[in-house]
Amino acid sequence: MPQPDSLNIGGAPVVTLERPRPSDPGRPAFLCAQILPGRGMMTLQVRAHLPRTGDFDLLAAPAPEQAREILDGGPDDFVGSRSYGFGGAVLIPYANRIRGRVSPDGRTLETEILGRRVRLPANHGGRRPGAERYAMHGLLLAARIDDLQRRTTDEEDALLGSFHAGNFEHRWLSQTDLAFENVLRSDSFTLTITARNAGDERLPIGIGWHPYFALPSGRRQQARLHLPARQRTVVNDYDEVLPTGEVVPVVGTAYDFSMPGGRALGDLYMDDCFVDLQRSAAGDAIAEIIDPEASYGLRVVAASPHVKAIQVYAPPGKGFIVLEPQFNWADPFGKEWPSGVDTGMAILAPGESVIYSARLELFTP
Repeated sequence: MPQPDSLNIGGAPVVTLERPRPSDPGRPAFLCAQILPGRGMMTLQVRAHLPRTGDFDLLAAPAPEQAREILDGGPDDFVGSRSYGFGGAVLIPYANRIRGRVSPDGRTLETEILGRRVRLPANHGGRRPGAERYAMHGLLLAARIDDLQRRTTDEEDALLGSFHAGNFEHRWLSQTDLAFENVLRSDSFTLTITARNAGDERLPIGIGWHPYFALPSGRRQQARLHLPARQRTVVNDYDEVLPTGEVVPVVGTAYDFSMPGGRALGDLYMDDCFVDLQRSAAGDAIAEIIDPEASYGLRVVAASPHVKAIQVYAPPGKGFIVLEPQFNWADPFGKEWPSGVDTGMAILAPGESVIYSARLELFTP
C-alpha cells in the first residue's frame, strides 16, 4: 500500500496507520489502514499479511489517486454518495434507506421523524424506469473532519477525530457531536464512534459502517458466510430494495447462515437486512467471512448492543461481500412497520450518548 499522507481527498490528507510486519510469517496480521477525514472518516483501505496469500488489501477499493478522482464532488457524487461505492463509508445519522415524498426535481424528499418534518437528499433509488428514490446512508458522506489527533504506541497506531455535525445543515433533529477512533493493532482494526446529543430535543441516531470485504481467491461461489441472525426483513424486489414490513425466520431457508463455519454463498444474490441477532456471552454480534481456497478468515465483531441489524450486499460474479453492522433497519420510521416494532434507531435525550463499535480480526479457518 502506498503512503500518500500528503495526498488530499475531500480537502484533507489521507491518513495511513501502520504496524510492523509480523515476525512470524505463518500468522495473519494487520499492516496498515488508510482513513479519509475529508470524506466523513471513511476507511479507504486495510492491508494485512496473510500466510498463504502474502500482503492483501482487505477492502475492494481503488488506489488513493484514483479514489480522489472518483470522490471529486462531481454530479455523480451528490452529497458524497460515491463514498459508499467502495472501501468502508461511515453512515450517520442513519444507515440504509429512508423513504418520503420526493420533490419534483428528484433531489430531495420530505418525511416525518419523531413528529418533525425533515427534508433529506434523495441520493439513491432503483434503476428501472419510474423506480422510487429515497435517502441513503446518512448525511456524513462528504463531511470534512478537521479536528484530528494521531496516537502511536508500541501496541497500536490510532487516529482520533471529533466533529460538531450540528443538525447536519438543517436536515436532522437536535444537534449531534461525534467522536471517532480508528485503532490499528497487529491483531485487529477497530472503528469506534460516539454520538452525543448536544441539543435540547430528542435525537434519533443510527450508525453503520459499509465495508466492501474482498475475497483473496476472487471466487465468490465457494466463499462462506456466517451471520448470527435469526430473521431477515423482506424487500419488495432487488431493484428498489425497500422493506415490505414483513420479517421472516431464516432457519431452513437459503438465507440461513447461522451455523458454525457458515454456509457457501453459491449463486445466491443478496441485498438483505438480517435482524434478531444472536450475541456472544460478552454481548457481541459476530459475523465471519471465510474463503476456503485462500485459507482466509475474517471476523467482524459488533460490540455495541445498539447494533440491531447486519446488511449484506453480495451480488454473484463479484469478488467482494459488503457486510454492514448497523444500528437501524432499512426505512426505520416507515409506515410499513407494525406499531411497537424496534427498528433500531437510538433515541437520545439531551446530553445522552451512544457508542458504535466494529472490530476486524483475522483467523485461519
